[in-house]
Amino acid sequence: MREYVWLECTSCGDRNYRTQKETRGAERLELKKYCKRERKHVPHKESRKK
Repeated sequence: MREYVWLECTSCGDRNYRTQKETRGAERLELKKYCKRERKHVPHKESRKK
């Protein structure tokens, strides 16, 4: 089963990306992505849609 999760910037807190993730047996997703506000690549952590 897959679900959508948001990737939230660790430095500014913006939710910049939405991606699909496998829900069974998976830990929290963390990717290094581009942030428009910071204008550089920073780590983005998984944040569920509220």
